[in-house]
Amino acid sequence: MAAKTKTIGYWVCTVLVAFVLLSGGAAELAHQHDTIAGMERLGYPDYLATILGIWKVLGAVALLAPRFPRLKEWAYAGIVFDLTGAAASHAFSHDYGPSAFHIIVPLIITALAFASWALRPASRRC
Repeated sequence: MAAKTKTIGYWVCTVLVAFVLLSGGAAELAHQHDTIAGMERLGYPDYLATILGIWKVLGAVALLAPRFPRLKEWAYAGIVFDLTGAAASHAFSHDYGPSAFHIIVPLIITALAFASWALRPASRRC
């Protein structure tokens, strides 16, 4: 029963992280108004949205695709860099949002990515 619980935990965390990456990446690739406005508030150029959007979509695909364990390791690392960088950018620019939303949410998603990584089955490990 513990193996089944671990598998369910892995997939719940992985699908949530992949959904966040895909939706965020799509918004960045589409240069959605609120997304670009948020990046400008942080002092980043608009073109960075395209770069981040491409990598987020590719990272989500890498997490969900079967096999390619080394690629998944790189995807997890990129996710952690992206999300902790987002939290730090908001903190250092004093762009907290209500109740530090823009800092806490990326850190929660980072925790989900760590959980996904820790719970991954043997077939998805290097």
